[in-house]
Amino acid sequence: MKQISLAVLAGFYVLAGLNHFLNPEFYLPLIPDYLPYPEWINLASGLLEVFFGIALVPIFSRKWAVYAIIIMLLAFIPSHVYFIEIGGCVEDGLCAPLWVAWVRLVGVHPLLIAWAWYHRK
Repeated sequence: MKQISLAVLAGFYVLAGLNHFLNPEFYLPLIPDYLPYPEWINLASGLLEVFFGIALVPIFSRKWAVYAIIIMLLAFIPSHVYFIEIGGCVEDGLCAPLWVAWVRLVGVHPLLIAWAWYHRK
């Protein structure tokens, strides 16, 4: 069961990372206005997600990949907070009820961290 969880986790990050390249218009409005170079941030985020997802697979790199994913997820918190601050809707893009934005921040995000942490050994 743990191997299936690991495969799904690795696949999740690889696909999510690739999506940054395929659909940047989805991610760019979610980057807070106060951060410079949103295009670069989007590309770097996608590249890191793909890299860390792949790094989860080999045993020798799994532990540091887990720590890197957790750091990356913590770095994404300002984006989730920004989404809440703007009311859960971006112009010409994602629009969700505000409670969904809160669930992503205080529910889903910690679960993603816990899921990665589960695979640190």
